[in-house]
Amino acid sequence: MLEAPETPPRQVCVLEHAMFSRLGAIMFRRSLTDGTPMMILPFGEREAGLPLRSLQHAFGIADGSPDGQMLGQIAESLDFVTCLRPGDPLPAEVINGRASWEPSDAHRRTAANRLRLQLLGWLDPALARETGDIEARLENDPAIRAKVQAAFRGAAAALELAGSEEVVALVTRLGEELAYIEALRERLLAPVRALVARVGLMARATGRVDHQRREDVAQVLRLGTLALRQFRARFVDVDAQTGEIIATLRNADSQIAYIRSNRDTLYRSLRAWQPILEDWVRLDDAGGEVAPVIATTYQFLARRYLPTSEWPSFNSLRQAGAPRKPEHMMVW
Repeated sequence: MLEAPETPPRQVCVLEHAMFSRLGAIMFRRSLTDGTPMMILPFGEREAGLPLRSLQHAFGIADGSPDGQMLGQIAESLDFVTCLRPGDPLPAEVINGRASWEPSDAHRRTAANRLRLQLLGWLDPALARETGDIEARLENDPAIRAKVQAAFRGAAAALELAGSEEVVALVTRLGEELAYIEALRERLLAPVRALVARVGLMARATGRVDHQRREDVAQVLRLGTLALRQFRARFVDVDAQTGEIIATLRNADSQIAYIRSNRDTLYRSLRAWQPILEDWVRLDDAGGEVAPVIATTYQFLARRYLPTSEWPSFNSLRQAGAPRKPEHMMVW
């Protein structure tokens, strides 16, 4: 008996239930308040939203049905795109695990050079201990370039590959994946680190402002430091996981899956943080009051980084004479 061929994953947002075609110009996006995946439909001059899970229950759409699977893909897609409409292509992360965005050529060079430096360190540990700019010498120093070629040959022997060309191909493949981590190091980790440092300076300079302002700045500093610590730990983990170069090359497929998982997690964080980071950039460019930016930043951080039993009402903290003990506002 012949088995039915597997249905290839759909690459476009397509829903079959007749209800979807009757609702007009629908789209899908996450709720601005809690991030729930929603179907948005026109309602006069306004919009109405319905959570996708409630939509499934209301219309009896099973998870395993084509529409149920598509709604799951839509929910996953909204981690990587702002909105989807019927007929829109799904992001590459959902279709094949690739990224729907690109690192720069500089990020690609940085990632490739990191791998080459690891190979050099494996071949000659003394090189890894040098304090000079070995990375710059990779491009210009014939002796270092010769050592790189020797490292490729040595790695081919260690990995029992036919020749150094196969090692070059593996390094190129891994370097392309790690370029996204380098991009996120610059676009997420560095700006969050700069924001926390700036708020730290503000916290030390708020002696002459009112008590409430000091409290708000202190909360942003505390939660921002916690967020920064979490981001830094993830980058450290990725660096450590891919630091043993021979083991990394020997297990390239599993390492790429690991890199992509962290890439997507960090990219989701970048998308969430982007409006906050842009608020601080606008504050630098156009000036204005810092208090509203501090307030918005605190609200953002509180939703994500306060311990679940310690989320205080921001409004209650801003009221004169508000109790310092947090109110238990949200648990998830």
